[in-house]
Amino acid sequence: MYLGIDLGTSGVKSVLIDDSQRLIGEASSRPLDVERAKPGWSEQNPALWWEAVCETLDRLHRDYPSELSAVEGIGLSGQMYGATVLDSNDRPIRSAILWNDTRSSAECADLESRVPNLRDIVGRKPTPGVTATKLIWLRKNEPETFSKVRKVLLPKDYVRMLLSGEKVSDLADASGTMWVDLAGRRWSEPMLSATELSEDHMPALCEGTSVSGRLRPELAQRWGMGRRPVIAGGGGDNACGACGTGVIEDGDGTVSLGTSGVLFVANNTPRPAGEMAIETLCHAVPDRWHQMSVVLSATSCLTWLSRRLKRSPEELIRGLGESPRPATDLVFAPFLDGSWSPRNDANIRGGFHRLAHQHDDEAMTQAVLQGVAFAIAECADAFRSSGTELRHLMAIGGGSRSKLWLSILATALDVELQVPDASALGAAFGAARLAMLAASGAAPADVLRKPVILDVVRPAEAFAGSYAESFQSWKAFAQAC
Repeated sequence: MYLGIDLGTSGVKSVLIDDSQRLIGEASSRPLDVERAKPGWSEQNPALWWEAVCETLDRLHRDYPSELSAVEGIGLSGQMYGATVLDSNDRPIRSAILWNDTRSSAECADLESRVPNLRDIVGRKPTPGVTATKLIWLRKNEPETFSKVRKVLLPKDYVRMLLSGEKVSDLADASGTMWVDLAGRRWSEPMLSATELSEDHMPALCEGTSVSGRLRPELAQRWGMGRRPVIAGGGGDNACGACGTGVIEDGDGTVSLGTSGVLFVANNTPRPAGEMAIETLCHAVPDRWHQMSVVLSATSCLTWLSRRLKRSPEELIRGLGESPRPATDLVFAPFLDGSWSPRNDANIRGGFHRLAHQHDDEAMTQAVLQGVAFAIAECADAFRSSGTELRHLMAIGGGSRSKLWLSILATALDVELQVPDASALGAAFGAARLAMLAASGAAPADVLRKPVILDVVRPAEAFAGSYAESFQSWKAFAQAC
């Protein structure tokens, strides 16, 4: 048996799988509160993470005692970038500054001025989301707090410390901090010095498939685990999600249509995207990297439209049917929460363009689906400019249930989309798979297999020209937003 724990921003999910990777049981915590003391701020009390983890494992112990007792490995997945600062007694000094906190915009320029070649080291330009800029902000604005910092841990690694006593981070999650030498897969002394930190402030590094420690004896006793299972390095939530879908080979990828839209592609070499705000990070398996971009508003745009029109998202999509359609002339920019990738503009906002009397609910709905697809296509172009080839992508997330939306997306990307069996996908499942690798020593390719493909959606060649033309109009409008 293997256990996967995913620490999200809104809650914790833990899953149990057996040696055949069959889902045995799962448990979710109560929602986690986020503190927003000022506009753009997003913080969380680390104590909530531990309470939520214990809540899920206590429930699994209650509902699946014999299965939990047989656990040989634990894998950890979690929200990335969060700055969890500890004192000399390993206690959090303040609430953790989370991934979606935007207070450190000015510190991005500061960091780049201190290390002009940082993109060659870390593979991307600084953004407010990364951990390094958060620590610069802390040094400038809370110097007394900064002076007490002895360790900086990512959220799931704080949980790891409480589970095992070890201060360790995996390379997939750690490479998002901007303190890791991407090609060398080690801490970067120039990047740490630029934030007035050293390697002493950092946890040890390991691969996501490696053993980072063992469960504390008292916790093993609490949850009935006589074997004191090993704890795998694990990974950030997106890398673990990719392990759940078996996306580890060069050119394999996923496109997620969830609240946000995420394009994720595995690489066999690090491929920085230059000026574009595309993340290039280590993967959770050795000798692999990945690129990732995030469109902050995807299905949330459809939710927004449904509230305006007083019709459910499902009803709006049903009104368009499932058959491929030519592009609509109505343009929609989906920047309701700003833009993370590829332009990194927190102030940009969305809207309709060319709206006219003839545009009804159907036209606006298609424009929203099309606008999200074009935003993802813009990210794909940035991937391609770095030398990444998109061979085919697995479509995941709630939006992937719409065959029409997938047709629009496949045509905009000019890429075949595969629809997998989603019964056991997700970051917690990927973390459990990494636990299996750490405990067994098996080869990643033998464990991180791809799911069964239920359907394939190909680009609508008959409408390719109309989408290419509309994409150019979309880019011109998006540039002016």
